[in-house]
Amino acid sequence: MPFQRDAVAAFRFVRCGFDAGTGVAELVYAFDDGPELVERVTLPGAPFELAGDRAAAAERALRLLHLIAGVSYYKAAAPHEIRIDDYAIDAPTAALLDDLYLHGLGEFAYRNGLDLRGRIRFPPDAADSAAAPAAGLRTHALVAIGGGKDSLVSIEALRDAGVAQTVAWVGGSRLIAACAGRTGLPTLNIGRQLAPELFEYNRLGAYNGHIPVTAINSAILAFAAIVLGVDQVVFSNERSASYGSLIEGTGEVNHQWSKGWAFEQAFGEHLQRHVAADLRYYSLLRPLSELAVARQFARSNHYDAHFSSCNRNFRLLGERPVNRWCGECPKCHFVFLALAPFMPKPRLVAIFGRNLLDDEAQVPGYDALMEFRDHKPFECVGEARESRAAMAVLAARPEWREDAVVKRFARVIAPQLEGAELAIAPLLVPVEEHRIPATLWERLRGRFDPGH
Repeated sequence: MPFQRDAVAAFRFVRCGFDAGTGVAELVYAFDDGPELVERVTLPGAPFELAGDRAAAAERALRLLHLIAGVSYYKAAAPHEIRIDDYAIDAPTAALLDDLYLHGLGEFAYRNGLDLRGRIRFPPDAADSAAAPAAGLRTHALVAIGGGKDSLVSIEALRDAGVAQTVAWVGGSRLIAACAGRTGLPTLNIGRQLAPELFEYNRLGAYNGHIPVTAINSAILAFAAIVLGVDQVVFSNERSASYGSLIEGTGEVNHQWSKGWAFEQAFGEHLQRHVAADLRYYSLLRPLSELAVARQFARSNHYDAHFSSCNRNFRLLGERPVNRWCGECPKCHFVFLALAPFMPKPRLVAIFGRNLLDDEAQVPGYDALMEFRDHKPFECVGEARESRAAMAVLAARPEWREDAVVKRFARVIAPQLEGAELAIAPLLVPVEEHRIPATLWERLRGRFDPGH
């Protein structure tokens, strides 16, 4: 029998709980009076000792995780009513969730022909809470690793800055585990088991599509930080993540909204005020463009044989590439292009197994990256101006300029652009919009300076 998504009246946050003895958190949801959908998040290292302010902070972090992770299930029917059965939320929490669900589901709504404006309303039915006290957290960073270049740049920058860190990830990816092992640092692999009914609903006709997974992982790591008693959750989202795809007739739709500055700022401030005053959430790469991150990564070949930014490696279902790079998706296209100005050509071709820029079949993909007769792909890729600037650099280099995609750029696209639009140097300068602790930023500023 099909999943009757249009007949669903309400999505319910039923309850949540954490067993410190086993390290298992249960997040329970339901549509109307239907069956309970139970998600489980498992923190290794149990049993945990939680008491006093830290126990209270863990409960607040768990509820926030419950509310944020619910986006995976809400989207199956996207009903107009949202109910929270087991606890009440205040107006600031409701506002955070309204924004997250609306913007984080922007691509999902666009692809499914839905208008979520006015549909998503979290019910604030508690007085605004007082500022959360400190939870007595020790100085230590949980650093999210995703297997790609960005998190590895953050890890090495923190290492050089003398910051104690644990490399953390959610799920069972062997590729991420290999990258984490390559760092030589302590690791934390958190388990996440989605309610199996969700996949059955999808098969039976539920709405499906992109969700703000970075927000969910951020909430999981924030909860883990409180349970483990550490004071920093560090992600590796660059400033380019704040810019979406401009869709004619629709406006901007940002595939990576929960990697952007608006979410980081709102979520980080919410954690400090509503969860624990001494918990810091920030992206170490926020001051940098994607090209600046690529420049940092290219300085070392330590991870060349281990990293991958190809998202086909991380699918929950479906085919994955035989090698670490499929060579056909927007992520492969962009990472190859972003690294090309900063590393020797033989090294880059060895990483990918082939030269993507000397393949005419890749032209449409690169046109989209440059927003030439197409919009920016719905993927975690840099701004169009970064792609154009990188391509212009390659067009001026003998070792690259005869390659098919580069040659076409020089002949067809470059003549339509102003020279200032193709300058790469301004894109490598860090900006001051970030949440990095001041003392740490002072230690990192020189490392990220383009003259370094």
